[in-house]
Amino acid sequence: MGADYYQSLEEMRADLVAGKPRVGIGKGTIINRAIVDKNARIGSDVRLLNEAKAVDADAEDGSYYIRDGIIIVPKNAVISDGTIV
Repeated sequence: MGADYYQSLEEMRADLVAGKPRVGIGKGTIINRAIVDKNARIGSDVRLLNEAKAVDADAEDGSYYIRDGIIIVPKNAVISDGTIV
């Protein structure tokens, strides 16, 4: 996990107004057995745990994939606050 850039305060404010998570991982988020690529935006109180024990699955919006039980969050993906996987 990492980012190619730092967000300015103005960019963070614009994201807040738009309801978009900032680059990085939000407060209260739990991640287990996952690969998170660069510039991902993971909101607050997200649970990336593969609670359904899926072996292979794709999010409809492309924000994550599950392969061999491992959650993969691709580069530049956005996962909204409160999402449970």
